[in-house]
Amino acid sequence: LANNHVLDWGVAGLDETLQTLAASGIGAAGAGADRAAAAAPAVLPLAGKARVLVFAFATASSAVPADWGAGEASPGVNLLAALSQREVDDLAARAAELRRPGDLVVASIHWGGNWGYDIAPAHVAFAHALIDSAGVDLVHGHSSHHPLAIEVYRGKLVLYGCGDFVNDYEGIGGMERYRAELGLMYLPEIEPGSGRLLELRMSAFARRRLRLCSASAADTRWLCALLDREGRRFGTRTRARAANRFVLDWEGRGRAH
Repeated sequence: LANNHVLDWGVAGLDETLQTLAASGIGAAGAGADRAAAAAPAVLPLAGKARVLVFAFATASSAVPADWGAGEASPGVNLLAALSQREVDDLAARAAELRRPGDLVVASIHWGGNWGYDIAPAHVAFAHALIDSAGVDLVHGHSSHHPLAIEVYRGKLVLYGCGDFVNDYEGIGGMERYRAELGLMYLPEIEPGSGRLLELRMSAFARRRLRLCSASAADTRWLCALLDREGRRFGTRTRARAANRFVLDWEGRGRAH
């Protein structure tokens, strides 16, 4: 819920969203009734006793207004003041307090603009610091309306921008070159205990009339070419499987990191 639209309908809208999710048994992270609630992770059970802890944040670079930040006793978004070591250390302390053996930690971050393939050096540095210093197993970045480059850093998955999966932007012109009507489903397989990425499967979809359809072979090839081009700097590329499905390959795959 840490994003630049969750308070479009004010505090009442946020409160209704939180109540609806809770009543439906859907975990939420990134916004809440106060700062502590907004910073608390969603806790998702895995087989056995392991869990996924999802911490969610937003940054001002994704157009989240400063006054949307949750306060000590006021509702709002878990807004990062800066992408600094202080924020990394804060997450490390909270994750260490809650983490049990076998748990996986996800950092979900709404950052950057909506369009364009450039990735800010600060985003790369912050993602690496979260993995190096805070024990994060997966960095889940979002805000861009189209997919960005994928990195596997020290065996951990970094999605700098997932793109949209479902939206209501059909018919809005001016950014057709980004093919924002195409989206991806990301299905990572992560090794329990180590958090190491074993495989990333992806499925391509196209949005038509507010419905998701399997992407055509041509559209799937377009997405693969995009991820190959943008992932070159990180040593990642795609490998086709069948129909609209493909997997990620990366430098060092299969070797200890």
